[in-house]
Amino acid sequence: MSSQVIKDIAANAKRASKSLMGLPSAKKTEVLRHMAASLRSTAEFLKEENAKDLDEAFKTGLSSAMIDRLTLSDKVIEGMAKALEEIADQNDPVGQITGMVRRPNGLVVGRMRIPIGVVAIIYESRPNVTADTAGLCLKSSNAVILRGGSEAFNSNAAIVKILKESLTQSGIDPDVIGFIPVTDRQAILDMLKLEDYIDLVIPRGGEGLIRTVAENSLIPVLKHYKGVCHIFVDRQADLEKAYSICLNAKVQRPGVCNAMETLLIDAPVAGIFLPKMARIYKQNGVELRGCPRCRAFLPEMKVATEEDWYAEFLDLILAVKIVEDIHEAMDHIEKYGSNHTEAIITENYTRAMEFINQVDSSTVLINASTRFSDGGEFGLGAEVGISTSKIHAYGPMGIEDLTIRKFVCFGDGQIRQ
Repeated sequence: MSSQVIKDIAANAKRASKSLMGLPSAKKTEVLRHMAASLRSTAEFLKEENAKDLDEAFKTGLSSAMIDRLTLSDKVIEGMAKALEEIADQNDPVGQITGMVRRPNGLVVGRMRIPIGVVAIIYESRPNVTADTAGLCLKSSNAVILRGGSEAFNSNAAIVKILKESLTQSGIDPDVIGFIPVTDRQAILDMLKLEDYIDLVIPRGGEGLIRTVAENSLIPVLKHYKGVCHIFVDRQADLEKAYSICLNAKVQRPGVCNAMETLLIDAPVAGIFLPKMARIYKQNGVELRGCPRCRAFLPEMKVATEEDWYAEFLDLILAVKIVEDIHEAMDHIEKYGSNHTEAIITENYTRAMEFINQVDSSTVLINASTRFSDGGEFGLGAEVGISTSKIHAYGPMGIEDLTIRKFVCFGDGQIRQ
């Protein structure tokens, strides 16, 4: 596909985005509910198109974790529909004016939330991202350009077709959802040059994809390179909670970015906690890679290398380290973490607050699984991505994070002296 076609898609999205600027919240809610109903009524069509992608995935030997992300089951389709309904029910931030201050000269100054404009989403494998991000962008009055991975091409195209039909039937320009209908890498590189049409790029996928986007984009990029998430089991942890939380964080869905990749154990409880936790992990097929202190308790454990502490395994593999105290745990997180999600398990309020205040990650949890680091779980309806780059948004991004603020001033003839 020529670069001109990509440019035309972006130009159409830019033009169409203007029609969203004054769109009433009630209308956006109506359209999102229409989209949800359409996904439910076309579930068989979606599964048929998804089957084409799954057949190819099995032929090419895609990993089980990637196939899990790729599959559009009835449950996943219902989840997409519910996510759109939850987005519809969210408060609309567009047009909100806050921070009104009257200056000494009588000028009243405030800040109004406005859409970013055109947001390009580049993502891999998970077709539910297509519906989630389109819904979030519509609710926040942004146009969106979607470029999914080749492994989900048929699934993504089918979802976009249904969403665009809903827009047309609702009297909204369907070009507010753009879809790049090719899978070659050059299409991404061409799109990343279109700074006159696209206002923000959000890549979602593996570290390689995100670094490629960040290195080649002329457009601002919100990103997170990987999710090296830690749980620290403190010496005053409720160990029964810890067993359950640590199992969930690693095993429930090991192929996602908020799964735990490194377990840190406070030395005073290691002798009690580690052997039982290791047995639980073994029963669930988890391979453990430990530090020398861990292997003193469990000699059969594989040796953890320096690379393992940096690794996002996205699989049933876990690095384990015994630390002297909370400070060594936080030092380890600072060195090897990815600013994504960290958790502490403790009944000690002081140490819990110390962890929250000093750990620099976009999500920090006390006595809960890292798997909660998700826009839907945090009440955002869904998320357009997770930012660890600290550019106007940090952590799971919902509707409000797809807006920015401009200054608005109300005067009565004031002139500057």
